[in-house]
Amino acid sequence: MEGIGIKEILTVTITLFTVIDIIGVLPLLIDISKNSGEIHPERASIASLIIMMLALFLGEMFLSFLGVTKSSFAVAGGIILFILAMEMVLGRNIIKQAKEQNKATALVPVAFPLISGAGTITTILTLKSQYNYVEIAIAIVINVLVVFLVLRYLNFLKDKISESTILVMRKMFGVILLAIAVGMITKNLQLNIQ
Repeated sequence: MEGIGIKEILTVTITLFTVIDIIGVLPLLIDISKNSGEIHPERASIASLIIMMLALFLGEMFLSFLGVTKSSFAVAGGIILFILAMEMVLGRNIIKQAKEQNKATALVPVAFPLISGAGTITTILTLKSQYNYVEIAIAIVINVLVVFLVLRYLNFLKDKISESTILVMRKMFGVILLAIAVGMITKNLQLNIQ
């Protein structure tokens, strides 16, 4: 196919991998699976793929139809990530989940906002100005496959990682996630004010 480059696909794939940060949220995923039961890798991966593809093909149109700016959307996603990060750092559940809600674990918060949240969607919308749809779509599929493998072998990883290591990783990545959330909120609040 003309105009589609391996280098471009690799660049977009790495960019999305960094933003999705499936390795960084591993302690949170382990914690979610312990508290809410099993995370279904297929459902979470398919939901993430659909959300990201919708963002790629319909994102800007949908946000403008709702009258929501990309920066406002990113602030909302940043607030959700901020709450999740506070749970990680403080070791307390801020958001109480009812038993019936556990069935939705594949979608909230795993598929959205952890994997395909505001940061990922905003990144996809931004990448559209530099890369073509096919390159971004291929990069999305590659990242979803990586997400699927991590979720598929989550129990294996959970068994191999000790409780104390999980606790340390959870606090450490909680602080990192908190910093990302605060950065996302402040940067996009400034864009809203200007």
